[in-house]
Amino acid sequence: MEIRPMEPGDEAGAVAASLSADTLFARAGVVLPPDDPRELFDHAAVLVAVEDGAVRGLAATVALDGGVHLEQLAVHADHGRRGIGSALTEAVCAGAWAAGRPRVTLTTFRDLPWNGPWYAARGFAELPRAEWGAGLRELWEREEPIRVRPRTAMVRLPGAPV
Repeated sequence: MEIRPMEPGDEAGAVAASLSADTLFARAGVVLPPDDPRELFDHAAVLVAVEDGAVRGLAATVALDGGVHLEQLAVHADHGRRGIGSALTEAVCAGAWAAGRPRVTLTTFRDLPWNGPWYAARGFAELPRAEWGAGLRELWEREEPIRVRPRTAMVRLPGAPV
């Protein structure tokens, strides 16, 4: 598997991976608002995981409050539980540290096993609201429509145990 920046020819595969990953929420009874990942691709840096010439997953990030914010991590449902999400997450963190960014943040559902607990197992910790920057506070408010379950903000710092 190769992790690399998304190229123009990857868009269809990245959209398919994102939409497929969303089916996991539906299977868990979580109804999310309709999502077009191409809107994210317009403003985010996107890494893709490519295997056998096909995009299997993606990680989309933006700069936020001086750090890197993981906007979306998605793995095609047919290729889950094979380490693709972990590899993408590690690539995002390694890239952040190499660029001198002090932290990687994200927002996620607190209690879904493949969300909050999954990130915690990869070195992320809940970020107390008092430590949120202005950008994270604004993002939290914009996410209000998808807050169909309890959500949390999380952070990973360089050297966090994984």
